[in-house]
Amino acid sequence: MSISAKYNPLKVEDKWYQHWMEKGFFHSEPNPDKEPYTIVIPPPNVTGILHMGHMLNNTIQDVLIRKARMEGKEACWVPGMDHASIATEAKVVAMLKEKGIKKSDISREEFMKYSWEWKEKYGGIILEQLKKLGASCDWDRTRFTMDDHYYKEVIRVFVDLYNKGYIYRGVRMVNWDPQGQTAVSDEEVIYKEVNSRLYYVKYQIAGTDDEWLTIATTRPETILADTAVCVNPDDERFKHLVGKQAIIPMVNRKVPIIADAYVDPEYGTGCLKVTPAHDLNDYEIGQRHGLEVVDIIADDGTLNEKAQFYIGEDRFVVRKKIVKDLEDMGQLAKVEEMINNVGFSERTDAAIEPKLSMQWFMKMEELCKPALENVVNGRIKFHPAKFINTYKHWMENIRDWCISRQLWWGHRIPAYYLPDGSFVVAETLEEALELAREKDPSLSAASLRQEDDVLDTWASSWLWPISVFNGIDNPDNEEIKYYYPTNDLVTAPEILFFWVARMIISGYEYKQDLPFRNVYLTGIVRDKLRRKMSKSLGNSPDPLELIDKYGADGIRTGMLFSSPAGNDLLFDEKLCEQGRNFANKIWNAFRLIKGWEINDQLENQNETAVAWFDARFNQALEEIESYFKNFRISDALMTTYKLVWDDFCSQYLEMIKPGYEQPIDRVTYDQTIGYLEKVMKILHPFTPFITEEIWHEIKERTDDDCIIVAEWPAKDTFDKELLEKAQLSFEVISSIRNIKNNKQIPQKEALKLLIKTGNQDVFEGFSGIIKKLANVSEISFTPENVDNALNFVIKGNEFFLPIAGKVNVEKEIEQLEGELNYTKGFLVSVNKKLSNDRFVNNAPEQVVVNEKKKKADAEAKIKALEESLAALKA
Repeated sequence: MSISAKYNPLKVEDKWYQHWMEKGFFHSEPNPDKEPYTIVIPPPNVTGILHMGHMLNNTIQDVLIRKARMEGKEACWVPGMDHASIATEAKVVAMLKEKGIKKSDISREEFMKYSWEWKEKYGGIILEQLKKLGASCDWDRTRFTMDDHYYKEVIRVFVDLYNKGYIYRGVRMVNWDPQGQTAVSDEEVIYKEVNSRLYYVKYQIAGTDDEWLTIATTRPETILADTAVCVNPDDERFKHLVGKQAIIPMVNRKVPIIADAYVDPEYGTGCLKVTPAHDLNDYEIGQRHGLEVVDIIADDGTLNEKAQFYIGEDRFVVRKKIVKDLEDMGQLAKVEEMINNVGFSERTDAAIEPKLSMQWFMKMEELCKPALENVVNGRIKFHPAKFINTYKHWMENIRDWCISRQLWWGHRIPAYYLPDGSFVVAETLEEALELAREKDPSLSAASLRQEDDVLDTWASSWLWPISVFNGIDNPDNEEIKYYYPTNDLVTAPEILFFWVARMIISGYEYKQDLPFRNVYLTGIVRDKLRRKMSKSLGNSPDPLELIDKYGADGIRTGMLFSSPAGNDLLFDEKLCEQGRNFANKIWNAFRLIKGWEINDQLENQNETAVAWFDARFNQALEEIESYFKNFRISDALMTTYKLVWDDFCSQYLEMIKPGYEQPIDRVTYDQTIGYLEKVMKILHPFTPFITEEIWHEIKERTDDDCIIVAEWPAKDTFDKELLEKAQLSFEVISSIRNIKNNKQIPQKEALKLLIKTGNQDVFEGFSGIIKKLANVSEISFTPENVDNALNFVIKGNEFFLPIAGKVNVEKEIEQLEGELNYTKGFLVSVNKKLSNDRFVNNAPEQVVVNEKKKKADAEAKIKALEESLAALKA
């Protein structure tokens, strides 16, 4: 069987992914004989396409699921999509606009028909793209938050929570998106620093001719909705005005001057205009003081009739106009430039308008208690744990959740209005009619009108770990009992509150249990300038183009090389190049082994090398398992990478490699193939495609005998003393190679190596390896220093390389004296630290230990340098 000289990922990846799919290796069914391991995908928006954040997140999930599958667990990775109300509705509206259709000109039913058509044609592209990455999801289980069964479960939960008293309807201040024309949650408001202006406006005191108050505001357009002027009760400047009235400019409305501790006397002029309809803090002041509410801004961000002026004009246009008009009236005192924090809609990037609105809310205080308790007590673990404090702060200060959205695409709120304006809440129209007839027996179905609003998208995806297994509608079904709670959730910190916290809340409310045991929070993928990758900045590469260029395995390892949990990944395409080079290194090592000729008659001469790699493999496996246990996936990869590149390729294969055109013995070859298979197994979760290709190239295998379902290597004990001997030998080899380089002695030139007696046993079994890898002709032991030789010290052992006629002695003496003087100076600085009682007594113990080690190393080096100089001068 010929092996191609170059690894071709494009040819290999599609072949094996198709094979895995055909064999059903990704599919899972409840199996009482196996331990379940379950991950639910953070469902990407149905409108979404693959970006670098998805690449990182789904690579980590795939690593975890592939390892669990190899460990013999019943691995189930549930994929799916979120219907994404605001984003999808915007796409459909844009599509209709291209056809010359306005949303306002068609019925809800027609709009929903178009929405489903759009979803079927364009939705879900990202799931197909994830397959290119190698994501081993159980595609038979793909879920969508608008699936019939999922829809029913969301509605059932709404009705249940309403009946329990957790959901209510009322007028509250919300974050209003004038472009999307819907309420958005606090977490969907992104605050940005913008260049702004502070306008100082003069308000006349009622009943006076020349007494004025100056008030500073960043939003002069809301002056038309002012219903009070407020000062701090302790502010001596304005105490005499409290209880009087001020006249609102332009509208000439008289409003009370009130006192409230909320006002900061140091900000602006110390006077606050109060606009309860258009500012949350003003609204709360208005509630405390019983103020009138004048709402002047329409849903689309224009001014309505209540404003009296600028009716129908956009709020930002009005801002410019009213400033000019106030100036013309002589009531604009001054304008100052400033930097202001302004909230923008995460979905449309429109400036948020705080607005009083009739909405549906969910009471959170009681619901969130178990969700807070079970993160703080460690039942649910966050990785990294630093996010616990952020989570705790948010949960302890949680507000009622505005769960209604003024959209058509989504889960329609199951409230039905009666002709008298009251409403009932029920899962179906039939059930709603029964409840309505308890109030008025004469009502018919035609008498009821269902709420137009839909639920906030997060009020459906919070059921994801339960509803993907039909756990609300059928709470005791076989799948929910087997797969729930799930094991690990991999997601981004920015949706810790949007989604993670709410899933935990729903888990305890509806399953009386946690939804997952671990939450692995990835970092944000940023460019080299630390900017978040985004289309708008043009700094995000196309993931599929990267896969075409470097192969999926190269991208996966490239993404993981520098992505510790919770820390941002500074992405550089060179990481992907490093990943591709790693794949090529693996392929070339495999080709090297398979290219060796085997001689069954040869005796095994590589027992030490084989024993060493066996110990090193098990040592690395122990480290890898520990890293996985602690969700240090990047560290697990780096240990695997070093095991493959340094230990297996650079050390082990060089140790056992036969001479040019020479054969290898059967025992060594078979053992090496065994180690190659083990190495491929621990590599597989990270680089699934190349490992599957090599697995089948190593020997003939059946279609079912794939590495994806091979058994994960079992941990074994390892000889630590052997590893220490090997490490010392490798350092000796490296030192000899470095000396040859520095002294311009050809590596091919064989040198003698003399070792000062005292520790001969530390090289037991490794002398042949040192000779081979360092090109040493002879190793002997000597009780004395060796004249005319270079020496070096490793872990207290002295080594000599006779160099007569091979180097310029005078130049060597000059170099050694320079190095000796430097080392003596370094020793002086270390001794100075250690003689300082304050340092020794107050520094951490490990720091002091390190300084003492530096001292011992420096003293040993000085001794060796002095002996080398003495030998050269002899």
